Amino acid sequence: MARRSGKAAGGEPLASLSELRERYLERERPVPKDLLEALDTDGRAGAKALAKAIRARQAARRSEGQRLRHMLKFETGLYEQGYRLIAGVDEAGMAPLAGPVVAGAAILPRGYKLEGLDDSKKILDEDKRARFAAEIKKHAVAWASGWASVDEVDTLNIYHAGLLAMRRAVEGLQVQPDFVLVDARKIPQIPQPQRGIIKGDALSLSIAAGAMIAKTTRDAYMATLDAKYPGWGFATHKGYPTPEHLEAIARLGVCEVHRRSFAPVKKALGLLPEQEELFAPAQVGAK
Repeated sequence: MARRSGKAAGGEPLASLSELRERYLERERPVPKDLLEALDTDGRAGAKALAKAIRARQAARRSEGQRLRHMLKFETGLYEQGYRLIAGVDEAGMAPLAGPVVAGAAILPRGYKLEGLDDSKKILDEDKRARFAAEIKKHAVAWASGWASVDEVDTLNIYHAGLLAMRRAVEGLQVQPDFVLVDARKIPQIPQPQRGIIKGDALSLSIAAGAMIAKTTRDAYMATLDAKYPGWGFATHKGYPTPEHLEAIARLGVCEVHRRSFAPVKKALGLLPEQEELFAPAQVGAK
């Protein structure tokens, strides 16, 4: 017979501790009013530990709820002004030496909260990012990605290519927003009113959603480039200037998806002078 962990206030026996742990910690079912009191009065250390764990989980959920409410403060203010469809926009891939820059745009339903959604740079687990992106795409009013190619990065410069990708992401939304929140800048040539928020992917849930779409879309594309251009390790470093990527460039040279306007690529192509050639040799007695 399964061991019981005491009785609830009404006299009914409680399930076993393992059943309670599975139900209220792993499955996160609503905790009955008298359960914690019953666990507190149970003489076993396991019951008291379970009560402590449940309280810690409840505190964490309250904290997460407060964080998410804070991340909706910009959206809430806009809703109060009468805006209904608010898009959050961000980009991924400004720093890499290879591959496109990709932007994401998302219009979340009013009041929508996705527990754990945050600045994509803080979420290092790729599977977790993929799950977040899937949830956003499932529940969003509309979402889209916009791209600027390697040629456009080299022609326009990376800053303006990023703006172009963000404009394309907004234009790609099947439902057009009536206000746009953007990470750190403003997007040219879109008709909607907008606001740039510094560190917006950590302060706005809508921008965080756009950033997650941008990051996961670009990462998936870089993995496809790894198969097309084996040896450079694009699936691992996603084109960023890691030691492994720089070593691969030194060993293999550059390929057509490398950004010619970026200094390490220029150097590999012999388009940058060596440092000592930039200055005249020092003269004895010169001041």
